[in-house]
Amino acid sequence: MIIRDIKKAEYFTSGDGCTLCELLHPEREAEKNPGAGISMNASIAHAFVRAGDRTVPHRLKESTEIYYIIAGSGIMHINEEEEAVGPGQAVYIPPGSVQWIESCGPCDLELLAIADPFWREEDEDILEI
Repeated sequence: MIIRDIKKAEYFTSGDGCTLCELLHPEREAEKNPGAGISMNASIAHAFVRAGDRTVPHRLKESTEIYYIIAGSGIMHINEEEEAVGPGQAVYIPPGSVQWIESCGPCDLELLAIADPFWREEDEDILEI
């Protein structure tokens, strides 16, 4: 059985500028549990965008991404569209879409990011620094 706890996770600043930890990623799980037979095509990360901040525009070339908003409020940008988002909402981000999210409320925007197929560095283009 594999259980990951965000309270024990190692967080870092990702290429798009949010703070995140990978909760489950098939390549990392295979490294941690050789021979465990990990079979999954998606990865999931727990992320924060600090209040008043935003991620850097980026795109996943081949992966679909879903953001599930846990807390806070923000504006999701996908290509030329933008929409307010908040807790309990899931956002579908098609492969190849330019995306970023702003944290607009008084507290941090907290979300889960699910990528399918799983996130790979070579699949991501950071478009603005």
